[in-house]
Amino acid sequence: MKKISILWVDDEIDLLKPHIIFLEKKNYLVTTCQSGQEAIEEIEKTTFDIVFLDENMPGISGLETLTEIKQIDVSLPVVMITKSEEEYLMDEAIGSKIADYLIKPVNPNQILLSLKKSLDNSRLVSERTTANYQQEFRKIAMDLSMVNSYEEWAELYKKLIFWELQLEEIEDSSMFEILESQKVEANSQFSKFIDKRYTDWFEDEDGPIMSHTLFRKLIKPELKDEKTLLVVVDNLRYDQWLAFEETLSTFYKKKKEVPYFSILPTATQYARNAIFSGLTPLDMEKQHPNWWKNDTDEGGKNLYEKEFLGAQLKRLGLDLKWEYHKISNLKQGKQLAHNYKAQKDNDLTVLVYNFVDMLSHSKTEMEVIKELASNDKAYRSLTVSWFKNSPLLDIIQQAQSLGQKLIITTDHGTINVKHPSKVIGDRETSLNLRYKTGRSLTYEDKDVLAATDPKKIHLPNINVSSSYIFAKNDLFFAYPNNYNHYVGYYRNTYQHGGVSLEEMIIPFVVLEAK
Repeated sequence: MKKISILWVDDEIDLLKPHIIFLEKKNYLVTTCQSGQEAIEEIEKTTFDIVFLDENMPGISGLETLTEIKQIDVSLPVVMITKSEEEYLMDEAIGSKIADYLIKPVNPNQILLSLKKSLDNSRLVSERTTANYQQEFRKIAMDLSMVNSYEEWAELYKKLIFWELQLEEIEDSSMFEILESQKVEANSQFSKFIDKRYTDWFEDEDGPIMSHTLFRKLIKPELKDEKTLLVVVDNLRYDQWLAFEETLSTFYKKKKEVPYFSILPTATQYARNAIFSGLTPLDMEKQHPNWWKNDTDEGGKNLYEKEFLGAQLKRLGLDLKWEYHKISNLKQGKQLAHNYKAQKDNDLTVLVYNFVDMLSHSKTEMEVIKELASNDKAYRSLTVSWFKNSPLLDIIQQAQSLGQKLIITTDHGTINVKHPSKVIGDRETSLNLRYKTGRSLTYEDKDVLAATDPKKIHLPNINVSSSYIFAKNDLFFAYPNNYNHYVGYYRNTYQHGGVSLEEMIIPFVVLEAK
């Protein structure tokens, strides 16, 4: 095994001989020099793994030397050592991206700890994360065999996401593969649970919060005294929310986080209309036939969210000054960001942001997005990159400066589909890949959750004999015609409408301005 090579730079290097002997006994290779200029010359001709650099030396200072070192090799870790506890020195050193900062006198174990932090950190974290997940694996497997309530499913799903985010940071792909197999098993069990329990949730006041009860149960209690910005990011999975949560922490402090359940189908025209109307799709069709559109109807399916929201606010007795905005492209986002201060007097500003939905559809249609979002880790990363550079973050910063409360939620999630399931229907059958509604549907029973009487799950009957089927796990529906081309085109794309943890268990988050 190759020895770790250290360059130690100090004008009093002879006094550090005991430290150097200690490190050499630990199998480190130590090169010494007594000035910044010597250090720069050494680094130009020799490859080192880390540099210990005294701040206070004659000639060029430690900070000046640090700048020169970073110009030669920006990735070379540098540990600054100084007698001074001056805050400005710490600020300058940290600003120059040092690996660590030690105050003299240092003892050998401090040096050893600094080496491990700087060089062994990823290995030690990887080993500990792997060991912790191996222990947790058995507990998750046991939970999977026993979980029997919507609360337990929400907790189990959040636990799986936690480990997914932990394991993606380490290099042990075998552990990640084991977790992936647990997610597949969890989705299989979850589909069975939904098949048994979903119908009852509509009649059970103690059932989970769902799309049509979200506003009444969770949003309304937050609309008391503070002016509020409600952001509904279309198609936002729980893991995507957790990935960009840290970006918000500069401006907002999390007050509450509640997982809630999207209704079926987990599709925008059903779930998001249900949020804004406070009604099930069946009740929307009955009470607002001019605003509700079925799958087979012509025209946009989410054109009346503002009207649905207005009717719900009136029904709930909420006398608020409110505005509704829908952002579907960069220009609209920039325009709202530019004029956001005009929202300062609103009790409630509602913002629907469609980027993530567009991203998932782009992955289906554009080869470059397929490359950039080839798996869940890349999909999360792309979401975070968008959020950090989006008008939405600008709007949220302005909301914070106006002292507005922030609520972030979504209408449904999405799942990376891997396996096709054959389905046959007539010309009136809906086109979605994760659910179908129509007459005389022929399908694989084991692959779907079927609703032969849609009214039982509060969905409208398009025709007297219409039924709904929802794809389970990571399946997607494919017609026998041109089957191989169709499957090749849609496999490994992000779809929604069906039954999975990723699509149904979604975040509702309340944040307070810092």
